[in-house]
Amino acid sequence: MIDAAHLVAFNLTLLAALASPGPALLLALRTTLVAGPRAGIATGAGLAVMAATWTAAALLGLDAVFVLFPYVYTAIKVIGALYLLWIAYTLWRDARTPLKDSETPLPRGKAFRTGFLVNLGNPKSVLFAAAVLLVIFPAELSATAKVTVVANHLVVELAAYTAFALTLGNRRARNGYLRLKPVLDRIAAGVLSLLGLRLLVSR
Repeated sequence: MIDAAHLVAFNLTLLAALASPGPALLLALRTTLVAGPRAGIATGAGLAVMAATWTAAALLGLDAVFVLFPYVYTAIKVIGALYLLWIAYTLWRDARTPLKDSETPLPRGKAFRTGFLVNLGNPKSVLFAAAVLLVIFPAELSATAKVTVVANHLVVELAAYTAFALTLGNRRARNGYLRLKPVLDRIAAGVLSLLGLRLLVSR
């Protein structure tokens, strides 16, 4: 049985994790600034769906599979790190390429897929989820309780990324980004590179 206190504690932990600088937040914010709030919300949806999927995997014991078969964890981690490094490379390469309002907007399907793949390539999410679940929720959750936890996770992430997109998806924020695009894109590329390398070499 899950009570309200458990869900509040879980949601506060999720929001703290979402607000911390990382590839997911960086991707969602930059997509919003470049392509507008709809693309930002779609990216956030992709991130949220995969994050909730990792939580479901933790509830089903995938963290134990990673311990028993570490090569599975390593393979997912390496692919995810290389994907982050590729995004960082393209950001650096195109930092001085101007954006124009007349350019074709980023398709929401592509934005969703990018968000989904970024979180898919971070198997640490399942270990984080397993640790958080173990600390916050009682042992031996029922199937209904597990579905509730996963659905709650999805809703919280969707709401958070939508709020980010609506807050930054205005013309003033976009114009500010465009003025500083070369600098901001290279900072973003550097941060993503460091995160990708950290994911690649971490145990």
